[in-house]
Amino acid sequence: MAKVETRNKQNPKLVQTVLKDGRASLALEYYLGRSESLVIDDEGNQVFYTTGAMVGKPKYKIKHNRKRENLNLYIWIHPRSPQERTQNRNTLALAEKIRFEREQEFLEDREGYRLKKDKEVDLLRYFRKHREDEVYARSTRIGFGTAYRRFIDFLGSMPRYKKYVDFLRMDLLTPEMVSGYVEYLKKVSIGDGGARTYGLFKKVITTAVEEGLMKKNPCKGIAMRKDAYAIKKQILTLDEIRRLASTPFAGSYPDIRRAFLFSLYTGIRWRDVSRLTYENVDFASGLLKFEQSKIAGRSKSSSVMTPLSPMLHKIIGKPGVQGDYKQFIFSLPTWSTCVKQLDAWVKAAGIGKHITWHCARHSFAVNILNGGANIKTVQSLMGHASIEMTEKYLRVVDELKHKAINSLPELDYE
Repeated sequence: MAKVETRNKQNPKLVQTVLKDGRASLALEYYLGRSESLVIDDEGNQVFYTTGAMVGKPKYKIKHNRKRENLNLYIWIHPRSPQERTQNRNTLALAEKIRFEREQEFLEDREGYRLKKDKEVDLLRYFRKHREDEVYARSTRIGFGTAYRRFIDFLGSMPRYKKYVDFLRMDLLTPEMVSGYVEYLKKVSIGDGGARTYGLFKKVITTAVEEGLMKKNPCKGIAMRKDAYAIKKQILTLDEIRRLASTPFAGSYPDIRRAFLFSLYTGIRWRDVSRLTYENVDFASGLLKFEQSKIAGRSKSSSVMTPLSPMLHKIIGKPGVQGDYKQFIFSLPTWSTCVKQLDAWVKAAGIGKHITWHCARHSFAVNILNGGANIKTVQSLMGHASIEMTEKYLRVVDELKHKAINSLPELDYE
């Protein structure tokens, strides 16, 4: 009977799984160490030993972490011919060669024998380091976090990849896996979010290749195409904005109503509108001045000046405490709470569109272009670095014009 021989100190070990067809599948089993966690009772209290040599000391639950790598090699359990015995010998020799190579790589990684620096083995841990590295802007770190969560969700949704949700060796990321991730992003992402998420994913992989952690870039040749001129978020028309404004807001934060209407008439992002103070308002000249936090310090177009109409002055109001211009203009809760209460308000107004806060920015650009504003004016008000970023709204305006013309009734004319 053919059987794999293993030694206790080997890591990884060569193991086999008996199949129904009389063969055994060969795999490598890695021991990745152990983790300890305190034992907690049903009431949330720490459990201690009450007897023996450990009496009075806290109890710990030990978890041994192991992972398997399938080699796609097979041997006969009961070889019946010289050919089958020869095949077994050759297959086991190949499997042992692979095991030895993996063991050397694993030993070098663990002991730090690399000349430059310790080599990271776990792609997921390497990804998390990017998510937490303060060398990147906060928005980029948030993007890395989204790309990481999406990738974990993708692995968990695929039976063949579920085993990698806790640990994924660098060399096990394949072009096939990357292509599957791209298709997954197309299904779960909204607007340009999927393309941005994949771009940050590729950035992590490219960095790993540059640092010598991966031999080949599995993302090479795999792209997530997007229409640079397409706006996939919904647009609120002026009639819908009027309907929304006249609909009572039932949320627990009334400033959400004020702030969203303000964004609809200025195009300011949630991140910026939530940080506005009365110091940003020049009441004498009737201007709102602020820095776009998304590109502050990285673009000459980060500073925006917006003229304030009488209606916008009314929305802004005056500081609650006389002379305290450091007060926030809008007292807003978290982003998720704002989105949740905004969604309920939109539904109450009978508007059958999926509206997020960023839709206010797009709606502002489209509505003022429809009103006759020139493209350069819109670029300045939106704080776009290039005119190309603003031109995408012209397509939406053209589509609205076509719809308006096509909505006219047919005439019986010859």
